[in-house]
Amino acid sequence: MDFIPGEAEAEVTRLAGRVLSAAAPPGGSAVAKVDTAAPPFDAALWKELAGTGLLSLAVPVALGGDGLGAQAVAALLTEVGRHAARVPALATLALGVLPLARAAAAGAIDTAAQAELLAGVASGDAVLTAAIREPSEPMAAAPATTARLTGTSRTVSGLKVGVPYAADARWLLVPASLEDSDGGTAVVAVRPDAPGVSCERTGTSAGLPEYTVRLDQAPVQFVLRGRAVTDLYEFALAGACAVGDGALAAALELTTAHIRSREQFGRPIATFQAAAQQIADVYATARTLHLATLSANWRLDSARDAGREAEVAGYWLARYAPAALRTCHHLHGGLGMDASYPLPRYSALVTDLVGLVGGADYLLDKLAAREGSCSST
Repeated sequence: MDFIPGEAEAEVTRLAGRVLSAAAPPGGSAVAKVDTAAPPFDAALWKELAGTGLLSLAVPVALGGDGLGAQAVAALLTEVGRHAARVPALATLALGVLPLARAAAAGAIDTAAQAELLAGVASGDAVLTAAIREPSEPMAAAPATTARLTGTSRTVSGLKVGVPYAADARWLLVPASLEDSDGGTAVVAVRPDAPGVSCERTGTSAGLPEYTVRLDQAPVQFVLRGRAVTDLYEFALAGACAVGDGALAAALELTTAHIRSREQFGRPIATFQAAAQQIADVYATARTLHLATLSANWRLDSARDAGREAEVAGYWLARYAPAALRTCHHLHGGLGMDASYPLPRYSALVTDLVGLVGGADYLLDKLAAREGSCSST
């Protein structure tokens, strides 16, 4: 694998960094309570990203997009994390556009269905999302949510939790087990405002909108079969890690600058051995997460099985990124707890990402099961 970013990824990083830097607030606080009166995201910034073409990166060329893949989207998501931007990029691109593009390439949906599902994304007029988590198990291989696709009507029923931007999305992608005679799984697309769909806002650390979604014989509009569920989970993991990669890198940069300039006993904090060792540990965590994320997205783009790499990256995000951010807070002293300082934004964002990917123990169990099945064969 070549870890040097390609021309497309480098240009995406440069352009996204410029757009997001211009819009980034100087500080910001973690918001644990639900503020239903607040806008769900920065609509003006979302439109600006669309105007620069960044939301059409993974939209197929036939639909007016650039036809790029996970690596280009990861470059954008990393910058979104680096600036803790309040935009639905992870939900729309990693949980929506990329799985839909993969499904269309595999023949799981036709061109007309793909065009309808992706309509309005490139222009910033539509948000997409996916309901990948259930109370019983995050990213379940055999979801408790069930879809009935036989007979006169096609419906889906079940309970999903932690669904980002569910009430604001045009389409909701739902992994479900099939009730027909052949069984199996599929991803079904439903309208969040359709009969039988209810969205209840729940709290998050960063204050971004997240919902519990109940589906009671909700009408299914489109069905993605084959590897659709597996692909959706892998894109979600790799995308979340890209956002976390950017957030941790920004926290590291902020903390490094602080300990270089902050003095105690007439010396910069960075010259003390204990502080130097701690920031070195944060650097090692950040670099490992970055490389694991690159590996997962590279495998997704090269049509290789990316399940293990995505789970390794997700585990590193869930297990080690929160501890690294706590070290950053510690090295800042009281300043690190100031809600007007940027650092709490990164911690809050990573906390929510850990919830999205299912947590460290869950991912470790999945890796153990994967290794066990490989050794048995």
